[in-house]
This record gives sequence, structure tokens and C-alpha cells, in this order.
Amino acid sequence: MYTSVITGSYLGIESYLAKVEVDSAHGMPGFELVGSLNHEVKEAKERVRVALKNTGYQMGPVKVVVNISPANMRKEGTGYDLPIAIGILNNMGVIKKYALENILFLGELGLSGELKEMNGVLPIALEAIRNKITLMIVPESNYEEASVAKGVRILGVANLQEVIEYLNASKEEQQGILKRNQNKNKQRINQCFHKNIQQEEVDFSDVYGQESIKRAALISAAGFHHMLMIGPPGSGKTMIAKRIPSILPDLTEEECLEVSKIYSVSGLLRGEKTLITKRPFLNPHHSISPQGLIGGGRIPKPGVVTLAHRGVLFLDELPEFSIGILDLLRQPLEERRIHITRFSGNFIYPCEYIFVAAMNPCVCGYYPDQNRCNCTKADIRKYQGRISGPIIDRIDIFADTNRMDLASLKDAKRGESSKDIKDQVMLARERQYHRYRNEHIHLNGELDSSMLKQYCSLGLKEEQLLERIYHKMQLSLRAYHKIIKVARTIADLDGSDSISCSHLAEAVAYRDSNSIQKRGGDVNAL
Repeated sequence: MYTSVITGSYLGIESYLAKVEVDSAHGMPGFELVGSLNHEVKEAKERVRVALKNTGYQMGPVKVVVNISPANMRKEGTGYDLPIAIGILNNMGVIKKYALENILFLGELGLSGELKEMNGVLPIALEAIRNKITLMIVPESNYEEASVAKGVRILGVANLQEVIEYLNASKEEQQGILKRNQNKNKQRINQCFHKNIQQEEVDFSDVYGQESIKRAALISAAGFHHMLMIGPPGSGKTMIAKRIPSILPDLTEEECLEVSKIYSVSGLLRGEKTLITKRPFLNPHHSISPQGLIGGGRIPKPGVVTLAHRGVLFLDELPEFSIGILDLLRQPLEERRIHITRFSGNFIYPCEYIFVAAMNPCVCGYYPDQNRCNCTKADIRKYQGRISGPIIDRIDIFADTNRMDLASLKDAKRGESSKDIKDQVMLARERQYHRYRNEHIHLNGELDSSMLKQYCSLGLKEEQLLERIYHKMQLSLRAYHKIIKVARTIADLDGSDSISCSHLAEAVAYRDSNSIQKRGGDVNAL
């Protein structure tokens, strides 16, 4: 006897529907699984056999062959357990013959028949909607996550017996089961979503002084520019970095689902986190591995750069990261996506984030304060040389944080709130959205060299100033373009349609203020 059951899985962060085909025949008893399976899927036959026995359904002396199609795609994970069990039960006559129509089954079986929580339910639910699936049966612990996808009914079940009871019930009884299941989980979903929305957020008004660095953060957020903060310990670098997500626009519904899909396949949508509604902020330790940073592994999973998608990736104490680790960021910073090739296939992970980093100016952290800094020039060069030129070249804004004396701190007024700064960011971004409405980009930081002439045209004075700056600072072409992009964002914040010399001067000052000082870089003098 033959039965076909619909299920789903994912590769990377992209999901697809699969078909579990189960054939049972009299003959030499056996249980075969085929279809390009890894060892976790192959072990399903033992989990399913014991789960059926402990639920009260003993498999007879039959030959069972299970094929999971498409057979040319590598199958991983434990979500195939439930559809395999349902196919066998249908062949045994335990489930009504036509009860499986247009239902997607997903879940890992415990030996007692319980259904266990699994990863990647959200992207599979979204794929089910695209394929017009009417009902998904998932583990009870994944109900909240699956319910985020609007457009498909969800039934969360605790064990295999509950699935059987639902499938064998009449239409009226099934409607009652679905309604009770929805009511049972509705209050918990609302509580989780409310807590996620109302999570406590830090505010820029807590930062006293440091107006120049706050201005740099504003420009970074408004134009999607990468930023490096340099200053002594305790000058507020980390404090400011943690507040950058609070001045970014709220995630749209589409972006919420996009980010939540990444967290779902990573196994990070748990408990109260049923949907990511806030901009991610990732702050990895400097001992992170290459795999942890960019993703990969035997079973490829997103890394930190992908988990920071649509948010902020913050690397504190930047020189403490190994050169090899930092150089892995070259491609993500430029292309905003990661390509990973493994035996199981090619994976593309998105990583559109604002890169923010912080570092001390020297080993002790107090250069150029000669009263406190004991580092030699060689020590300083060696310390700053831990960051390669190509990474420095990919950073748009360099900002110095200075130690505040006690008198200045006492006199400092409470700064602008995150809401006030966010309003400025939104106005600047609206100008950019309108400007690039016919392009594949939205923000100044995403401009490529071919678009600069069209959207960032300069007057004669501005061109002459930038030419002098280019030769004086010995800029690379990439750094030259980044100055123009940052100047375009500064002009947007000023509400200006054109880039002026003052906009360029501020952009140059944020390029690398220490280097400018060393070269006598008085921009106005140029």
C-alpha cells in the first residue's frame, strides 16, 4: 500500500516542501529509508518504530520503504519523523484514507510518542503559505513560532496520539479541536509578543557630552555607514554603540519575518521570542571562530554576521580580534551577503548590517595623553597595525571619543533622546528612499561607483576641494567614494539637495581625524 505525506525542510535559510512516500508490502520484514539522507534522518526509522509501539500501534511483519523527495536534495534534521509515522499509520489502516489531503506534518518524535521542539518551523510555514497548504501540524512547543505566519491554520500537538485523534475526527470535531487549540495558545502568544515589543531599550539621553561621537552615530544610522570609534577606556564607546539600534527605523513586517527566519533556523526562536521585532545587536567576543562569525559547519548554520542582519554588528576592542578573523569581514562588508559552499550544497546568507567597532588608540589605551601613556611609537604602530588596510578602507566614519573631566560632566546637560535622533534619521532616510525609488538600493551607504555621478554630483568648488583632499591624504578610490557617500548623507540631514564644501569637510573629518592631524589636515586650508 502506498501513502504520500507532505512535509517541509530548509537548506541554509531557504525552505522547501518535501514529500514523504511510504510503501508497505507483505514479505521479508524491513524498514528502508532512501532519498539522499544524513544520519539524523536515517535514525528516524528506529525513533518511529519505537514511538508507534509505545503509542499502541505495533508494526506487523511488513517491508516498509520510505522515499523522501526530491531525492536529489540532501535531507537533514529530525522533522521527518512525524510524516513518516503518519504514512505508516495510514498504510496500516489506523488513519482514514483521505485524511491527509493538503496537510503539512512536521515534528521530531520521542520514543514515548511525544513531539519535540525543532528548528526552522517559521520559514517552512511561510513556504506552506506560498504553496497554498491549508493546515500545518507541528509540535505544541512550536505553535507560537508557526502562528507568526498568517495564512495557514496551525495545530500544535503534544504527542502522536493527538494527531491520530484529530485526523480520525469528523469535520465538525476537527473544527472544535482547532478552535480549542487556538484559544489554548492565544493568551500565551499575546503575552510573548507583548513582552517582545515592550523589551527595555537603552536611550541616547543617558549619554552626557560626547556630542561629536553622537553626531557620527547619527550620520552612520541615517546613511547606513560603517563606523569605528577610537578613544581611551571608559570614554563611552560601548555605551554609544549599544544605543545605535534605538535610533534606527523600526523593522517593517517583511523585515521582521526575514530576520525571524534566520533566528528560527538557528534555533534562537525560543520561549518568549516568537518574532524578532527589534533591530538585532550582536557583540561577539574576540575569541570567536571563523565558523561562528560567518557561518558554516557540517550542517551549515548562519553566523554572527547573518544574525546581525538588518541591525548592528559591534566589535569591541577591535585589535584583539585576529587578523584572519577580521579579514573574513571583507566580503560581507562589501557585498552584504555570505556565500558558503559545502558538500550538501551552496548557501547564501544575507548580512546587511551596520558595522560598528571600537578600539583603544594604543595598548594601554591612553595615547596621546603623555602623562598616562607609556607606549612607545613602535608599540602604537604594532597595536594599530593589527587591523589590516582593506578593513580600514571599508569603514566610512572614524570618530574620536575623548575622556571627559569631572567639571565638564557636571555641567553637561542631558542629551537628545533616541526618539529625537531617530526622527532626524527617518527624515534623512525618507529623502534617500525617494531618491533611489527606481533603483535596487535604498540608502547612501549602498551606492556603488556607477551611481555616484548620477546621485552625488559635485559643483566645481566641491570637485576641486575633493581633488586636493584626495592627493593630500593619499586616499584609495574606495575611500574617496566613501567620503562622497558620507557627505551625501550629511546633506540629507541638512535637507539639502546638493553637496556643499561644508558637507565634504565634515565627511573628511570623519574619515580619519588622527591621520588628518598628523598630516596637518586642516580641511579649510585645503
